[in-house]
Amino acid sequence: MARGGDVTDGPGSRPGRLKVFLGAAPGVGKTYRMLDEGRRRAARGKNVVVAFAECHGRPSTEAMLGGLEVLPRVTRRRGGSDVSELDLDLVLELRPQVVLIDELAHTNAPGGRHTKRWQDIEELLGAGIDVVATLNIQHLDSLSDVVEKITGLPQYETVPDEVVRRADQIELVDLTAEGLRRRMAHGNVFPPEKVDAALSHYFRVGNLTALRELALLWVAGRVDEALRKYRDEHNIGRVWETRERVVVALTGGPEGATLIRRAARIVDRSSGGDLLAVHITRSDDLSGSSPAALAEQRQLLESLGGSYHSVVGDDVPAALLDFARAQNATQLVIGASRRGRLRRVLAPRGVGETVDGLSGDIDVHTVTHEHAGQGRRWPAAPGGGLPRARRVAGPVAGLVLPLLLTLALRVSSGPLALNLTSEALLFLLTVLGVACIGGVFSALLASVTTSLLLNYYFLPPVGHFTFAEANIVVAQAAFTIVAVTVAAIVDRSLRLSRRAARATAEAETLTSLAGGILRGDRAVSVLLERTRETFGMDSIELRSGRGEPELGAVSGPVSEHETKVAIGEDSVLVLSGRRLPASEHRVLTAFAAHLTAAVERARLAEAAAEVEPVKAANRMRTALLAAVGHDLRTPLAGCWAAVSSLRSQEVDFSPEDQEELLATAEESLARLSRLVDNLLDMSRLQAGALTLRLEPIALTEVLPTALDTLPDSPPQALVHVVTQGLETTPDVLADPPLLERVIANLVSNAVRHSPAGRPVTIGASVLSGRVELRVIDRGPGIQLAHWEKAFEPFQRLGDTDNTTGLGLGLALSRGLTEAMGGTLTPEETPGGGLTMVVSLPSAPLSADVLDVFQTGRGADRCVTEAWITSHRGIEGSRGAP
Repeated sequence: MARGGDVTDGPGSRPGRLKVFLGAAPGVGKTYRMLDEGRRRAARGKNVVVAFAECHGRPSTEAMLGGLEVLPRVTRRRGGSDVSELDLDLVLELRPQVVLIDELAHTNAPGGRHTKRWQDIEELLGAGIDVVATLNIQHLDSLSDVVEKITGLPQYETVPDEVVRRADQIELVDLTAEGLRRRMAHGNVFPPEKVDAALSHYFRVGNLTALRELALLWVAGRVDEALRKYRDEHNIGRVWETRERVVVALTGGPEGATLIRRAARIVDRSSGGDLLAVHITRSDDLSGSSPAALAEQRQLLESLGGSYHSVVGDDVPAALLDFARAQNATQLVIGASRRGRLRRVLAPRGVGETVDGLSGDIDVHTVTHEHAGQGRRWPAAPGGGLPRARRVAGPVAGLVLPLLLTLALRVSSGPLALNLTSEALLFLLTVLGVACIGGVFSALLASVTTSLLLNYYFLPPVGHFTFAEANIVVAQAAFTIVAVTVAAIVDRSLRLSRRAARATAEAETLTSLAGGILRGDRAVSVLLERTRETFGMDSIELRSGRGEPELGAVSGPVSEHETKVAIGEDSVLVLSGRRLPASEHRVLTAFAAHLTAAVERARLAEAAAEVEPVKAANRMRTALLAAVGHDLRTPLAGCWAAVSSLRSQEVDFSPEDQEELLATAEESLARLSRLVDNLLDMSRLQAGALTLRLEPIALTEVLPTALDTLPDSPPQALVHVVTQGLETTPDVLADPPLLERVIANLVSNAVRHSPAGRPVTIGASVLSGRVELRVIDRGPGIQLAHWEKAFEPFQRLGDTDNTTGLGLGLALSRGLTEAMGGTLTPEETPGGGLTMVVSLPSAPLSADVLDVFQTGRGADRCVTEAWITSHRGIEGSRGAP
């Protein structure tokens, strides 16, 4: 086998490149094209190997393998049968320049490094090896549900779209539905016995046509992305009419739904077109657009498959055309002007006429609607959104303040008397003050009032209205115009300042929300409370679609005003309190969006919490099945061999041989019994079904029984077990059989790892109403970082192999100890070794025992020696006995 390529273009010098041959269905010729690509590259001097090619017995495809190096596959077991798979390690070892791999979405058999073949390919690309692969359109993750609706067959093997999108080349292998069916009828795709069934089910003309359209559209989308990238890189602004893109201009007016539907019909007539909508927002935000109407139109647009965009720009026509050209739009849909006749006379060229004149190569559709030519409505209230009190106070001030000023000027005399110019300026200031209070409408009323008062009381002849002289009429008209104009400017400035203040408040609110997200404040209840405080509501509640309260609801007093916002698909956010104005709905929508994500996260967390015990049980079951086979088979095999030998008529065993065989069978059965007991106890612990019978028990009563349960085997090294302080220790509250199991496991583990001649010590002491039993060995010990890992089931920490037990001893000992209300913790033995500390609650002391401890009677030390041999048959290891 050839290895590698030349130094300048070999693997590892750069990331590998991926080329994908994409087809609409099996049989279109993807494998053939892949092999043909490999032959072409090999002819150019590249080192090409075939790692996996599925020819399905097609002679023409198999013939393409000629001249190419085909790597052997690896055989793995799946579902009771052997399957051949891609040998990833072999490919990485050979490091060719180009590798050919069929069926990108294939699921690997158990035993490989990766679950999916596309993950194998990712590793090869990372190693600098170019890959040529094949894929059917139905295996793309984003299209699998669509394919299932078309064909009626679920797709179990999928590959993420992003993996294919990252390919350097995607080449479509196209074949008409009729052509593919002819190939099948000629036996070029499936064996003859499968052709009829395939043609009448999956390979029907309708299915193949739909799959072919999906493949063409998906590849067209990738081509369009490449074209857009090229245009951006080369700063190409003019429209290239490669694909119909229709842009709808939305103003936030009532005609938006009509425009969207009209544009959608235009897109439908051009198959494969795109629908986009854009709203141009002026920087002063005084366009009069309705946020609620824009939200409804956006929802309609997205239901029709379009996308919504928002652009800020003071020059609406220029901003609209800039957006359309940036999107390479071919058509632009705008609504007929809503301006009235007067405005058309004063300003003949509106937005529509300007866009039409500057559109260039973009087709502009002006759509008429029922609101065309009716003019724009006045704001809902004369005060331009002012509070109700100011809307009432404005007209009142427009009448009262000029009268009060007139009275003040009429009673003034002497040095305080003013001339006509000063009096007119004071009246003008009064009009400005009224404009600040009630807006333009109130200022207009005040200007008329002041004009009449100025004419009657301050223009000669005083006490009469004078309109005969032209100078007086012009002066009064100029005064009124100046007053209204200045009042309008002041009112606009006030409105801008109010909007700026609101925008600042909204920005600060959203900044606070974003900061909470970054800090991790994602609890639903916290977000609900923050929402309630932000909008000053009395209460907030999250209800399900059935109207029932959900998680995180914040209750409060019931109010007659309720604001409801949809959260997700089946929940509603209900705010009670003040009536929420439309201007605050925009920020509320942002809060609602984050609440939607928080609710989904909470639900997923709950689902994950419910699944986690099942996953843990599955992991335990998997580990058990992986470990239990050999460990149960070994004692069974020993017992079976001994019994079979005894029953054999061919060999005449001596009494000593029979005794040895019986001992072997007994020892194997004892070992098997211990294994089964450990497994059953661990299962009971996992299921929480362990039955306890707690009672006072002395350690001196439990220890001999525990030591007796240790297995006997041919001695290899004698290890002393020394006990200290057990008789002076109070009774413990425990389950005697379970405590025996714990001590037996710990002692056998300590004996196993203690060197010859170094005793294992069992000591006891009392601390804070608890009895601590210590099993001390002088073995190699365990690193501090591995202390907790030693208590995991099936852990041996690399010190033994699978022939020594399941590795359940320490895990089972801790589980049994904790079930009895105790703890099992490791400590480092001074001078080297490991100490296991069992802490159990002490039992209530009787009067006699209490007297013994108080007077100091009784033995202060009891040393019991038991001779125990460390042997291969003891179950467990440093990880678990």
